[in-house]
Amino acid sequence: MENNKLTPVANWGLYPSIKAKIISPTSILEFQEAILSNEELITRGNGRCYGDASLQNTIISTAKWNKFINFDRQNGLIEVEAGVKLDEILEVSIPSGFFISVTPGTKFITVGGAIASDIHGKNHHVDGCFSDHLIYFDLMIENGDILRCSRHDYPELFWSTIGGMGLTGVILSAQFMLKPIETAYIRNEAIQANNLDEIFELFDSSESWTYNVAWLDCMQKGKTLGKSIMLRGEHATLDELPNKLKKSPLKIKKKLNLNIPFFFPNFALNPLSIKIFNWIYFNKQGKKHLKNYVDYETFFYPLDAVHNWNRIYGKNGFIQYQFVIPKEQGKEGMRQILETIAASGNGSFLVVLKLFGENNKEAYNSFPMKGYTLALDFKVNDKLEKLIANLDRIVMDFGGHIYRTKDAMSNPALTDYLQNVDSPKFESMQNERINRFK
Repeated sequence: MENNKLTPVANWGLYPSIKAKIISPTSILEFQEAILSNEELITRGNGRCYGDASLQNTIISTAKWNKFINFDRQNGLIEVEAGVKLDEILEVSIPSGFFISVTPGTKFITVGGAIASDIHGKNHHVDGCFSDHLIYFDLMIENGDILRCSRHDYPELFWSTIGGMGLTGVILSAQFMLKPIETAYIRNEAIQANNLDEIFELFDSSESWTYNVAWLDCMQKGKTLGKSIMLRGEHATLDELPNKLKKSPLKIKKKLNLNIPFFFPNFALNPLSIKIFNWIYFNKQGKKHLKNYVDYETFFYPLDAVHNWNRIYGKNGFIQYQFVIPKEQGKEGMRQILETIAASGNGSFLVVLKLFGENNKEAYNSFPMKGYTLALDFKVNDKLEKLIANLDRIVMDFGGHIYRTKDAMSNPALTDYLQNVDSPKFESMQNERINRFK
């Protein structure tokens, strides 16, 4: 179980990278031994988050703690161990007519990680966060005891663990609700927007859609600042599905997945290559408003079809920067953010804009608030730290939050301030973290 050898560890962005002792328990007793014999440790799932989340000198890996406990196919209620990944759930749930109620842009995260980050998706304005569909979880706390936490049992521990980034204990298993579906396909619309005004108008007119998200070209300036494509969708019903897809509505064709076999050289991703990619992506649909039916993998997880796509950024890696700004300040805030990025020369070819609805106030560690959130990928370079500091200040000026799951370069004290967590339950943890960086 325990290995004292130090192993190089990094998350999906490959930055930062550390060496750590990794413990991989396969029994409750081994989990207890790991907790009781180590003063400081953190739980790690599949490492598909960004930044420095789940990085610590001693790590408990849940990779081997990945069994299904129960699946109620009548009601869509599922219980799994914390190391089970979303793709493993989908392989079982979709043929039974259920989808994950809230999913991020990759299916390769674990259930434990989904709770620790309280993940959100393209449907937050309708379905909230992962925690809104969570029934309970089993948590091993620092003395080795296991507590079943829910809204009614140990509620303070339940809510502090949700979005708590693993600081309250080790999540062992969880039960949560799935969403019923009739088909494995999405009724999809892709609409081009020529600037920031147009894309915000599209968000206003698309709030009735369950899923909506926009890709932005962050290299644009002036009149074309905010040039983008709105993607909105609904789970397709059996009746509306095209006849050619009705034969096997809950099954999709297997695809050939691409693989990036090596790290790209540092010069490969530059302002020119990003501009070329953005031009191709914006124009590939061939018309302003495209309507079609796509399978769930194409709609929710397009990047998962390219294995090791993180290598495109080179060996130095990249960070993903994500923040949310209140809705009434959204357009002006995004304008300043995009102008700052364009002026810096640090382009991002993956820029995703989403609309959040009201968040559950009990989930005080959860990232979303009513407003607009932007996520951007930046290649690590000498100029990036200055850009992130400038972006942090803009987010602060507009009363926004930064996502702790992706705060690789933000000042730790400022990150906690921007998260706006004012609950006394986490105050001591925040103060300890801030003091380490004074």
